[in-house]
Amino acid sequence: MKLSILDQCPIFHRQTAKDALYEALKLAQQAEQLGYARYWVAEHHDLPGLACPAPEVMLAFIGAHTSKIRIGAGAILLPHYKPYKVAELFNMLATLFPNRIDLGIGRAPGGSAEATNALSDRFLQQVWDMPKHITELLLYLDNEAYAEHDFSSLSASPVPEISPVPWLLGTSKKSAMLAAEKGLAYNFGLFMSDKDVQECVELYKNRFRPRKEGEKRQLLLTVSVICAHTKAEAEGIAMRSLQFSSQKVDTSQKELEAKKENMVIGDPVFVKEKLQKLVEQFQADEVMIVTNTDNPLDRLQSFQLLANECFVN
Repeated sequence: MKLSILDQCPIFHRQTAKDALYEALKLAQQAEQLGYARYWVAEHHDLPGLACPAPEVMLAFIGAHTSKIRIGAGAILLPHYKPYKVAELFNMLATLFPNRIDLGIGRAPGGSAEATNALSDRFLQQVWDMPKHITELLLYLDNEAYAEHDFSSLSASPVPEISPVPWLLGTSKKSAMLAAEKGLAYNFGLFMSDKDVQECVELYKNRFRPRKEGEKRQLLLTVSVICAHTKAEAEGIAMRSLQFSSQKVDTSQKELEAKKENMVIGDPVFVKEKLQKLVEQFQADEVMIVTNTDNPLDRLQSFQLLANECFVN
């Protein structure tokens, strides 16, 4: 089973944002040593408890302190930005770190209405225009001309020998169809929604059209996981984590229980079996894991235990 990591860069108890970003580096380095396939970092804006608004900056930092693990954004929130600038950023990363860069694309605001308005004008219109912007972004990444575009002569330099691999992230039938139509790898955020999963997966698989000859569809499921030595220990870590996060964002007990239900919590054997069942159920190529705890040691332990069970046993 192929496993990867999504890091939201949580600010742990009694830590600063700087501490959190260095904890992210530790996690990426550990992921590389343990054998995880890729490490992605998320984009959030002015959200309490999360430290990274700029994945492209964090990826340069992490890339310079790792050597082989694939690194990427999960995701760059495209409605906030011009496709050309995004292509420039990730082409530069791909030039610095050859054959290691993933460009995950999303359309969520990633923060409050105030942050959204501060970042971009006409956000909803930009969301509506997302298919057009993805087409433009892909042309820049492929270094191809776009005759109908005002900037058809531009190159998103530096042009790397191996382009970043584009992914679309989503939780809906709309995102599944868009990924299929554009020939993109698709990451379904199971940790954010467990509704219509089968239908989304089938839509993606049935409607997928390769962007380039020989390319195959790729389906990745992102799952929230807490792994510990025992089920009881994992349950305790999960509850402390949820209570810690609820202090920063107003969350009801009912909402906490709903979040817990959408997590995989248990000892290494149980977690491995649960993830394998998800892979088999949805015929996924890979599982990406997000683990948020109230302290960094529990998070590192969770990934260590799971790696020992999945990659060694």
